[in-house]
Amino acid sequence: MLLRMSTRMIQVRHVPEEVHRTLKARAAQAGMSLSDYLLREITALAGQPTLEEVFRRIEQDGPVHLDADIAEQIKADREEREQELEARTMPSRRDDRP
Repeated sequence: MLLRMSTRMIQVRHVPEEVHRTLKARAAQAGMSLSDYLLREITALAGQPTLEEVFRRIEQDGPVHLDADIAEQIKADREEREQELEARTMPSRRDDRP
């Protein structure tokens, strides 16, 4: 069974020759028609929020309250990483025996 989607047509006028040539070449590299390539690209574009939408979402979410002191957590993580690196790079005492 085929899914039927309601679709609309978009026409873009006055596309500079160089832009058209570039897009057509990219479509060919992708093994797609120019129309299918542009549909894929504008679908991806429509899926990305605008800066205004991002800022509106941030504003709606309000401030973030963290349970931990971030500076202390970063310090603890760094110390743990340094210990792991030392353990990997420093020979153990058993290896020093003749």
